[in-house]
Amino acid sequence: MFVLELTYTAPLDAVDALLSAHVAWLDEQYARGVFLASGRKNPRDGGVIIAVAEDRARIEEIAAGDPFVAAGVCAYHVTEFAATKTAPALEPYREPSA
Repeated sequence: MFVLELTYTAPLDAVDALLSAHVAWLDEQYARGVFLASGRKNPRDGGVIIAVAEDRARIEEIAAGDPFVAAGVCAYHVTEFAATKTAPALEPYREPSA
């Protein structure tokens, strides 16, 4: 499991100009089963995505496809973690504890 933290690197008007393309990209990742949750940070200086993928390389490839990245309006920080405890709805993503 991965936490993707987006930090805006451009003014909000530049981010907002790409918002519909970014949301379409998010929807695509949800449809593929990659993204589990996402939303804006407060204060609004970026966002957070909870994702699953076979490995970090794949998640970084997916993040690179974000229209925000292509336009240079955000940077990603990716944290991989082992989800050894989850809510029941996330049980399929749970990993055995070591």
